Amino acid sequence: MLNLPKSPPKSTPAVTFLSNHAHVLVAVAREPDVRMRDIADTVGITERAVQRIVEDLNTRGYIIIAKDGRRNRYEIQPDVHLSHPLTQHFTLGELLRFLYPPFITRAGNTS
Repeated sequence: MLNLPKSPPKSTPAVTFLSNHAHVLVAVAREPDVRMRDIADTVGITERAVQRIVEDLNTRGYIIIAKDGRRNRYEIQPDVHLSHPLTQHFTLGELLRFLYPPFITRAGNTS
């Protein structure tokens, strides 16, 4: 289970500069075999919303989903470029190393 702070209560107005997609990616970067239920609790969205985001990230090539027994294991594809015109010069790995500095690519380096 992730040891991250929970989202603020729904009654608390929150300002966030990152999308739920980014929040899910950070959760996966922290723990590649994290359960969707735990991502949902951490991000503050429903488990169904997490499922849609994970499927979207997989379809777009940002993550690969592999079965590990009864659990899923997520492999982030750090060399994929972001899709928005304002950020397409960045790779997913560069974004994640900014948001979560301990993020390490599958080659084992942080560059």
